[in-house]
Amino acid sequence: MIRYSNEQWDELKFKSFQYEVEKRDHQWVDVTLTVETEEDTPLPLELNDFKIMAICTHQGHPLQLVTLDEDCDSEYQLTEWEKDQINEFIRSKPVQQAIINAALTVE
Repeated sequence: MIRYSNEQWDELKFKSFQYEVEKRDHQWVDVTLTVETEEDTPLPLELNDFKIMAICTHQGHPLQLVTLDEDCDSEYQLTEWEKDQINEFIRSKPVQQAIINAALTVE
């Protein structure tokens, strides 16, 4: 992860993801991820309640990844390799099905 205005960063290796899926509106579905990292790539100590929100289309395509700490925008951004790990998880069959099911719910 890269802290804004910092030239150094560490890349996280994600060990597991827990997720919640919620339909936002007629266009977007939010997938909120709670992550566990590998022991050799811990989260920065100043993060208290780190999560990642993937904003997806109703068809399951992740369009934006937002880092959150205590449910507010975080001062960290993800590296391309971290984004690849997350996008691979979002595109997994169970998550895709959960997104499609959420999209089909009546508002």
